[in-house]
Order: sequence, then C-alpha cells, then structure tokens
Amino acid sequence: EDLLHRFWEGHDPTTQNRQGNDFGTPYRSAIYYSTEEQRATAERTRAQFQELLRARGVDAPIATEILPAGEYFYAEGYHQQYDARPGNGGYCGL
Repeated sequence: EDLLHRFWEGHDPTTQNRQGNDFGTPYRSAIYYSTEEQRATAERTRAQFQELLRARGVDAPIATEILPAGEYFYAEGYHQQYDARPGNGGYCGL
C-alpha cells in the first residue's frame, strides 16, 4: 500500500497517455495486478487519492487503468536504469 501511495503522489494520474513532456500510450498511467487483493488495494487507494484531489480543487478524474497483469517484457537496454545514468537523473520522480 505504501508503494501505491508513492505511485499516486509521484505523477499526474489524471492525464491520459501523458507524463511530463512524454505522450502516447507508452506513457499511460497503469497498475497491473496479479491477485484480487492487489486489485482491491489499487482500486481503494485510487478512490482515496481521487477524494484527496477533489479536496485540493482538482476535479479531473483519475485516468489510471487497473488491469490484470499479462506477460512481462523488459524494455530495450537503452531504457534500463535510465534515471541512474549521468545526465538523466531527476526526470522521473519515482
């Protein structure tokens, strides 16, 4: 649950297919779950964060998709540990 709180607060989940200067479906906000407990926790924390946004005057709905996890594929090598490389740090807040 702590990880999900960091997830919700670490990006703008109200934008569809966009994070920062990047846009398109690869940049959508998404949570993929493996168990029903994970799904329920994701949905519960989404509702909590939506209420927090409303309290802060943000009326936009959360666009994050919550779906069952499928097969996992690693990104290309040049995408691995992107923020850890010199000159790239700080772009992603997570």
